[in-house]
Amino acid sequence: MRVPHARRLGLICASVAVIAGSVIAGCAQQVTGNPTTDPAEVAAYKTEAAASSSAAASSRAAAARTKAIEDNCGQFPTTTGAGVTAYNDFVKAHDENAPDYAAKREAAAVALDTAATAVESGVAAAAGALPTELADKFTAYVVAARELSAETRKMTYSSAVGGLNDASRKINQARTEVQQACPRR
Repeated sequence: MRVPHARRLGLICASVAVIAGSVIAGCAQQVTGNPTTDPAEVAAYKTEAAASSSAAASSRAAAARTKAIEDNCGQFPTTTGAGVTAYNDFVKAHDENAPDYAAKREAAAVALDTAATAVESGVAAAAGALPTELADKFTAYVVAARELSAETRKMTYSSAVGGLNDASRKINQARTEVQQACPRR
């Protein structure tokens, strides 16, 4: 007994399917009349579709809010911690009249500016998804960090420290308020 080639077998199967489909299609009857809709069902469908769309939008907004909070609160301690460390190194160099005082002063100012820019960029990237109260606290930190950076750059060995101390208190308060507003991990 001879086995047909795969191509020949495929052609035979395709031909049988076309013939069977033609026979079945020829036996169908056309339905006469005009299509109509039930107004109550249409209204119910539209209401359900609107509710579903609203729920999806609400879900997307909640997810964006959660992500914005996690992203901004998650990076805040690390980002601002570098500024705290550099500033503390500067204060120590100032108090000890250290020879690397000027370098530490500039490093502290740069670290504070860098932290302010990173926090500001995070808030901007959240594009309004952050709760307003939390976004305001991040913005207050940014302002305080830039103020402390400016005061730090003004310092010399003989400068009065009143402005620097005031700016330091403001940034500490702003940083604490952000950390208290962020969810605990």
